[in-house]
Amino acid sequence: MAKTFSIVIPVFQNEANLPDTVPKLLALGQALPAYQLELVFVDDGSRDRSFECLADYAKRHPETIKVVKLSRNFGQTPAIQAGLRHATGDCVGVISADLQEPHELFVEMIKQWESGAKFVMGERQAREEGASHQMLSGIYWNLIRRFAFPDFPTMGYDYCLLDRQVVADINRINEKNSSIFVLIYWLGYRPVRLPITRKLRGKGTSQWRLWNKISFTVDTLIGFTYLPARFITMMGFAMAVLCAIYLMGVLVFWYHLQAAPPGWMTVVGLVTLLGALTLFSLGIVSEYLLRILDEARKRPPYVVECVVDSSAKDNRAGKI
Repeated sequence: MAKTFSIVIPVFQNEANLPDTVPKLLALGQALPAYQLELVFVDDGSRDRSFECLADYAKRHPETIKVVKLSRNFGQTPAIQAGLRHATGDCVGVISADLQEPHELFVEMIKQWESGAKFVMGERQAREEGASHQMLSGIYWNLIRRFAFPDFPTMGYDYCLLDRQVVADINRINEKNSSIFVLIYWLGYRPVRLPITRKLRGKGTSQWRLWNKISFTVDTLIGFTYLPARFITMMGFAMAVLCAIYLMGVLVFWYHLQAAPPGWMTVVGLVTLLGALTLFSLGIVSEYLLRILDEARKRPPYVVECVVDSSAKDNRAGKI
């Protein structure tokens, strides 16, 4: 019996890309004749006609295409989690809907998987994007390497192939406010790294805004490192040392001049600084408490509105 190769593709506002993306991914079936191809598109609450376009392709290719529609925009990580849970393949690939990564490399990834690899990644060696985008992404990945995983890809990755065992491990995790690709790396499977160049986006507009990047960075640092909490400790220690130095200076001034220094401006400045640091520390603690609250509520990371799967007996709705 032929093995199944599934590809999970998160989709958000990708109407302009889909007419190019879907045929290119379907063509992989000819490049991999020994496999049954399954394309699992996850519409992450798109407001354009992405879902209608995908549903039309699913009707034309019922044996290959499955569409999972989320009730609203939950984010990239929940969308990929939903796709992994609906994918049935012996191995599962993950790629973005804009195909900025070389999708044809899946053929080589399959060969690596057949040789025993459980985790194959497309490791970026270069990016054809703008300098500002590269700089912000570089800061994020450097933070991951510095404080979480020293051997993490220098320019990151979001294109990979996973063995069914890895997919099962991911499906047992219901973390929210996380990064799916860092989470996959956290599992500990040694990856096979294939070098790639991330191409410039051909059509459409990226929905990855500055605030999304900042929020994503905060979530990753809190989820995979102890840096924010330890920063409070280090900051408290540093302020204690500075205050001790200041007190020694005041005592030396008083001893030589036999008078208290007129340092009311310094006092006001220190009180303001300490107040700001206190509020900042409370903010960090609040971020942790919010995430604990999210986990305690046990709400699902995503809600599936419907599944377009013509090969199944019926379409499912409301599955989480």
